[in-house]
Amino acid sequence: MLAERLPDNCPALVLNADYRPLSYFPLSLWSWQDAIKAVFLDRVNIVAEYERVVRSASFQMKLPSVVSLKTYVKPMRNPAFTRFNVFLRDRFQCQYCGARDDLTFDHVVPRSRGGRTTWENVVTACAGCNLMKGGHLPHRAGMHPRIPPHKPTVAELQNNGRHFPPNYLHDSWTDYLYWDIVLDP
Repeated sequence: MLAERLPDNCPALVLNADYRPLSYFPLSLWSWQDAIKAVFLDRVNIVAEYERVVRSASFQMKLPSVVSLKTYVKPMRNPAFTRFNVFLRDRFQCQYCGARDDLTFDHVVPRSRGGRTTWENVVTACAGCNLMKGGHLPHRAGMHPRIPPHKPTVAELQNNGRHFPPNYLHDSWTDYLYWDIVLDP
């Protein structure tokens, strides 16, 4: 009975002051506790609500399902170089064979040959292709990335994130999210 009363599965979609999600991938979500705290601190507007209600001895309110920040947060100009962001830039696909499983990242110019760990020298690769290429240069291995490695913009990563909708989307979020559903052939 207690589990029924706990609203753990009621995250709030967080929108910037311009009503766009702060992030698509991962989707900008707050726990119901963080959303309520932000409401009381007057940092957000409630845009939509769940039917679930939380109560205290002197107060009750519906849980927010969508909130918008009152102050616009300027997006980062340059995305951080992380393994996740490399995979997101490359749409979670091996840049040599197109596989989507067992992903690693590969230095196009191997580190053993002076290659650096930069946006322009790292691509997503499946473990098999990474092993096959080994310490060889692309022309020696006969393996060239499908898309040349490059430093992505934040907008490019956001747009790529739209290809990977989360498993759960509440109905109240659909007016603020735009997913490009890509069906496998």
